[in-house]
Amino acid sequence: MSKKHGANLFELSKQYNFDINNILDFSSNINPFGASSKALKYISENIDIVSIYPDPDYIKLKKSISYYCECVDENIILSNGATSLISNYIQFVSPENSLLIQPAYSEYESELLNHGSKIHRFFLNKEEDFIIDTDKLIDYVNKENIELVIICNPNNPTGTIVSRTDMIKMITNTKAQFLIDETYIEFSEKDVFSSAPLTTDYDNLFVIRGTSKFFGTPGIRLGYALTSNKDARTFINSKFNLWDINIIASTMGEIMFTDSEYINETFNKLSNEMSFLKSELSKFNDLKTYPTKGNFILCEILNPDINTEFIYNELIKKGIAIRNCSSFNGLGESFFRICALKHNDNELLISELAKILNKNE
Repeated sequence: MSKKHGANLFELSKQYNFDINNILDFSSNINPFGASSKALKYISENIDIVSIYPDPDYIKLKKSISYYCECVDENIILSNGATSLISNYIQFVSPENSLLIQPAYSEYESELLNHGSKIHRFFLNKEEDFIIDTDKLIDYVNKENIELVIICNPNNPTGTIVSRTDMIKMITNTKAQFLIDETYIEFSEKDVFSSAPLTTDYDNLFVIRGTSKFFGTPGIRLGYALTSNKDARTFINSKFNLWDINIIASTMGEIMFTDSEYINETFNKLSNEMSFLKSELSKFNDLKTYPTKGNFILCEILNPDINTEFIYNELIKKGIAIRNCSSFNGLGESFFRICALKHNDNELLISELAKILNKNE
């Protein structure tokens, strides 16, 4: 898989002589409020567990995930991160024809090409706020004999989302397999949008989740997938080694997936910060923001005299990193993406953007 996931803070700190802890990273969409304090407290007080092998069946971890996702324990596949799950499921399906929503995360395309699939593209239009027309998608899938549909839900970088009702409509009106990447689903209303509970009833559905973004733990490398397709589970599990999930990741998962106070507090804090950013960004005449259900906002520069590269370079001088979206298929040099950080950081971003945009009006 590619090594590009938002800003490379180590590279930026070296290039601009910043302390890595002082870079405000608005590009990586990671919960700025940190991991579950309950999980961290347990680990710090029980660090001697590093001398113990993890449970090879991860019974407690799977029970916590099944509670959190409203799914069956046996349908859970564990992985040290979500990226290998994408690759292995594509290998399992081995689609001759696959469909990608565009613009989207580039790794889907890379993996499909690695496995020799013909890629069809379903482009979302900015004139329609990048909203997915599920009826058109169903028609296209059936017409082109698509075997695998990949949907990031909410979609990265647009933030648009497919409801659970529309997801059922798609998976029951086509013969395709559906890989649903729910990396950012916790930032939306899960009971309306998450496809995780559907995996119990539909075996053409493969849902991928991770703990890097919402739970703020990219360092522990814990990902998981949900599917009732026994063949898929057998195939993918055969690709992993015994004890692929280390004891720290496993134990933290057992705790944080059931830490309701942390989950609710995180959701409410980030919702407030997203509301603040949307409101402040809407005041700039030279910017358009698109509706989003993620913890990030896609912005389009309307001033033809400036582009994202210019804004990126101006902000990085201040130790502020945003995501240049010109590399996303279907977007261009006028698009960038930001996520929500803590309130003071968000205020600073708005202040620095105002200096740049107002100066160039």
